[in-house]
Amino acid sequence: MAFKIIVCAKQVPDTNVIKINPKTGTLIRDGVPSILNHDDANALEEALKIKDKYPDTHITVISMGPPQAKDLLFECIAKGADEGILVSDRAVGGSDTWATSNTLEAAVLKWVKENGPYDLLFAGRQAIDGDTAQVGPQLAEKLDLPQVTYVEEFEIADNLKDITVKRQMEDGYELIELQTPCMLTTIKELNDPRYMNMKGIFGEKDIKVWNAKDIEVDLTKVGLEASPTNVFRSFTPAPKGKGQILEGDTEKEVAQKLLINLKGKHVI
Repeated sequence: MAFKIIVCAKQVPDTNVIKINPKTGTLIRDGVPSILNHDDANALEEALKIKDKYPDTHITVISMGPPQAKDLLFECIAKGADEGILVSDRAVGGSDTWATSNTLEAAVLKWVKENGPYDLLFAGRQAIDGDTAQVGPQLAEKLDLPQVTYVEEFEIADNLKDITVKRQMEDGYELIELQTPCMLTTIKELNDPRYMNMKGIFGEKDIKVWNAKDIEVDLTKVGLEASPTNVFRSFTPAPKGKGQILEGDTEKEVAQKLLINLKGKHVI
């Protein structure tokens, strides 16, 4: 029997080129390229590493977003995933983390009805366009799954049941043992995501698109109106002042200039 992994992934705007409207405080998305969320790429890579070792592994990537988010699923399959599912419906548009996890829960439960139980659920720690790190844990709670967040090392036994993870902490780490089925959220230290391969790029793509009716989600728990989160203001931090470069013919001369400057500012 195949080992079944579900990876939750999100298409996000490339924050390296994104701008904020100074009047409205909202993100300017027009003309901004979309990419696979970084932490989600690490989640997919760890699933693919399991598949490399255990070829019977089946990987499904589930995403919620507009129709163009199918590009994300094409990329995931080109890397080695087996199928992609996009939940796309205006009824779920504008969802905050709580409403998003309700949508994903309904999508996972529909997948289970069609395919049987899954063994492992992966997701990135957080999305770069929100940085809340809430969707993964919320989804695990709603699916009644044991969960570990901030996973930086992962090991699964040959029985595909016993898992050991290293969880990143602010002041150290935790080593945690748990069993499948479970939910893990990943960080960039876990691995280096692979590139798409030629066979995957030109091969067949198994992508399904589900709407709110398909997943039988409660419409009172999804979408903008159902989202309890309110964003007061979005803004870009003020730029820092330019640094000063000290030059000199020798290291001693530069050091002397530095001392003079620090004394002049009463730092020393």
